[in-house]
Amino acid sequence: MERPTAAAAPGRRERNKQRIRERVYQAALELFAEQGYDATSVDAIAERADVARGTFFNHFQRKEDLITEWGERRRARLKAELEGDVFAEGGEFELRLQRCMTVLSRINEEERHTTPAMLTAWVQAGQPLLEEPYAAHIFAEIVERGRTGGEFAPGIDSVRVGNILRDTYLGALYRWTRAEEQWPLHSELEGILAIVLNGIRRSPGTGSS
Repeated sequence: MERPTAAAAPGRRERNKQRIRERVYQAALELFAEQGYDATSVDAIAERADVARGTFFNHFQRKEDLITEWGERRRARLKAELEGDVFAEGGEFELRLQRCMTVLSRINEEERHTTPAMLTAWVQAGQPLLEEPYAAHIFAEIVERGRTGGEFAPGIDSVRVGNILRDTYLGALYRWTRAEEQWPLHSELEGILAIVLNGIRRSPGTGSS
């Protein structure tokens, strides 16, 4: 039986390409945070990244692609931090929902200087309507497993609860990015989750479906 072949490490040319792409991406986020998405031109991004204008288009076809990249990276990080936790078998689904909210708050709090500008650009580009509600799917899956496992009420609509959690998360995030005085996002998300959990917990003596 042949051993599985490990994926080959990227060569020097590919590594250099990845470094340049990352430099362009980080330069764009810095400028978006400093002067806003609309006020930032491709030329300004290229200059900040110290690359030619054409190099920008070798990596991103449009400035809007940076918004897509931002969203994809956040989704990948959320999935990576939850892997083996949210999708594992077993109980304690309340704790898994709390873990999900904790990760979401940490991602945003660690990107406090860029999140307001990127969130505004994300909304202006219509991404909330165009993208799959990734967080809602994660919430719904956890709730459904909790429902079938008897931790949550048997009659709840898991998809609806997932959408409620995602929508209230985004609402809290918008308020947080626009607050004149910083307040802890994680506390707000914990409060939102506590209210939802009060409505979906299985009452004592209620059988599971």
